[in-house]
Amino acid sequence: MSGSENEHLEIIRKSLKTCPNFPKNGITFIDILGIFSDPTAHRALIDLILTRIRKFDTKIDAVVGLEARGFIFGPQIALELQVPFLPVRKHGKLPGKLVKVDYALEYGTDTIEMQVDILKSGTKILLVDDILATGGTLSAAQKLCAKLGYDVSETLVIIELLGLGGREKLANIDHFTTLFQYSQNDIEAIAARYEK
Repeated sequence: MSGSENEHLEIIRKSLKTCPNFPKNGITFIDILGIFSDPTAHRALIDLILTRIRKFDTKIDAVVGLEARGFIFGPQIALELQVPFLPVRKHGKLPGKLVKVDYALEYGTDTIEMQVDILKSGTKILLVDDILATGGTLSAAQKLCAKLGYDVSETLVIIELLGLGGREKLANIDHFTTLFQYSQNDIEAIAARYEK
């Protein structure tokens, strides 16, 4: 796809769906799945991500994607780069020998896991997810990769929700990339348009 980075961003932005009062009242959910129902936006997303990756200082040896939306575009990136893709899944979803990390939620804890003995220690990882909010899951995934001896060289998300402290929980934030940032004011403005 030809066009500037700003043109790609605008095509992608138009395909993002906002869902007021989901998953509960008072929350406006920004859903990336609209990107994948529009082939032009889908191609723009992959092209834009690849453009950003080519600007990284380090070579990427593998892509690791977080459940569930990191599974949608993570394998496509890996295929374009001709490198392996590995999933990070919630507890009980993967077979075989696993390593796990527990992390805090607003109420309680959760666990994510990865299979071991897939990649060599020192493998340079691109970690991908759809949204960075409070940072719990993405930070846990960075720790999970570290437990396996992987070097998380770059972390990439499509959307970062500002003001929730997510970025502060991440390691190696000099190598963190996001395509879109939304403040609470941005989200409230979006929600207000739906209420008219």
